[in-house]
Amino acid sequence: MAQIQFKGKSFVQNHHLTVKYHELVPVKSKSLTNKVSLHDNLIIHGDNLKALKALLPLYAGKVKCVYIDPPYNTGNEGWAYNDNVNSPMMQDWLGKVVDREDLTRHDKWLCMMMPRLKLLRELLAEDGVIFVSIDDNEVHHLRGLMDEIFGEENFVATVIWEKVYSPKSSAKFFSENHDYLVAYARRKEDFVLGLLPRTEEANARYANPDNDPRNEWKPGDLSARNPYSKGTYAIKCPGGRIIKGPPPGRYWVVSEKNFWKLDADNRIWWGEDRNQVPAIKRFLSEVKQGLVPETIWTYKEVGHTQDAKREFLEVFAKDYQEFTTLKPVELIKRVIRLSADTEEPAWVLDSFAGTAPTAHAVLSQNAEDGGNRRFILVECEDYADKITAERVRRVIKGVKSAKDEALKKGLGGTFSYFELGKPIELASILDGNGMPSYKDLARYVFYTATGEEFDERAIDEKKHFIGESRNYQVFLFYEPDVAKLKNIAFTLDLAKVLPKLKEGKRRLVFAPTKYLDQEHLDQHRIDFAQLPFEIYEMAR
Repeated sequence: MAQIQFKGKSFVQNHHLTVKYHELVPVKSKSLTNKVSLHDNLIIHGDNLKALKALLPLYAGKVKCVYIDPPYNTGNEGWAYNDNVNSPMMQDWLGKVVDREDLTRHDKWLCMMMPRLKLLRELLAEDGVIFVSIDDNEVHHLRGLMDEIFGEENFVATVIWEKVYSPKSSAKFFSENHDYLVAYARRKEDFVLGLLPRTEEANARYANPDNDPRNEWKPGDLSARNPYSKGTYAIKCPGGRIIKGPPPGRYWVVSEKNFWKLDADNRIWWGEDRNQVPAIKRFLSEVKQGLVPETIWTYKEVGHTQDAKREFLEVFAKDYQEFTTLKPVELIKRVIRLSADTEEPAWVLDSFAGTAPTAHAVLSQNAEDGGNRRFILVECEDYADKITAERVRRVIKGVKSAKDEALKKGLGGTFSYFELGKPIELASILDGNGMPSYKDLARYVFYTATGEEFDERAIDEKKHFIGESRNYQVFLFYEPDVAKLKNIAFTLDLAKVLPKLKEGKRRLVFAPTKYLDQEHLDQHRIDFAQLPFEIYEMAR
């Protein structure tokens, strides 16, 4: 498989593995919910690479749709490379604004994107899909990078979005009217692309000029380019005209025998004069309940950049000049309809959240069709509360000045706000500095050991039980107190009072130390892992 090469790749291709797990600290005052929870709609403020890693214990393999709108790397955006990679060259990149004069700007962009895309892939469900908005500056590099990370066999489409409604007369060469959305599935064989709602325009293409009792229909071509050994016969029209065969280079799609069977069933249309090239009737009742999406999305269908600006101003009534690449809600709603149109709960993740159009789109689509989608937003900038979360608060509660009635009333919903906290350093257990809470350490060891989803609701701290995986019942003996921790040891008495073991499973026990031998561990079907040294990933 072809691989993309760029400066710094060798330092970042495994960087996502070295990123530490961080605490997600709930902020009740910035949330809009009665009970802050990691199972709610989420807004996370912090570096998106660290936030994605922090989400893995709960959401690995659970996200149905990822939509991201990363920096396009035009040279005018003022973004800086900030990943603390252990390399002198990349340390020299830190914090320096990437502008058009930067000869390494494409390398820096790829170094920034690679670890994030790798973590996003881990978060995607087997039947999930990722859409990335991009323009001509990096689309070719993005395709190469995603071919390498997701596999070129999982490429779904490159959609062209008509982002403006009028040409720019000031353009030096061409007026750039479009951006792209590049889509890759986690596993293409498992991914099912949704359909778009049928429109009145699409239905209007069906008529019933011969009053067929079966309902409206439209004519379909009876010829195709695919060679067919029985597809070159002559046809005599009911009006007397002889058609010597299909158009040059084409073949009738049915044999002569089956053609006349279709005609006998009144499935062939010969035109008003009964002398036209035959067409097959395609009945409205036989078409799919939706429309197959095309790869060109016009501004009339999904909005344009000025629509996005108008939607933003409708919520805030203030022109924030720093936001120049806004996306219309209808654009993201279409992404959601195509990838998360399901009766089951579906998570939609945006790790470059910006002004929160993705949350707006999720709430709007749920309000329209009663869906059960939830969003996860990650925003690293300081405006995560005053812009990102505030937009979500307002669209949930309602914007009185809005022209849209649904938005005026409020789209409903809740969300929980989290700050990215300190890293979970297991070595801190030894010296007592910054010790993680029981729940945070439980989340870390469970996911690291099993690679499976952690459900904090399953915790029973009195029984030291933190969850159940495919192969294990997992236990953690720990307290975030150095004096108490020094006296915690896993003993035979504790082993005997562990909850009853389910058939076919073993117990995985984390503790600072143990006072029982391997024979007793085997007798009670226990695998022991000492804190903090033996946090390991079991065979899945």
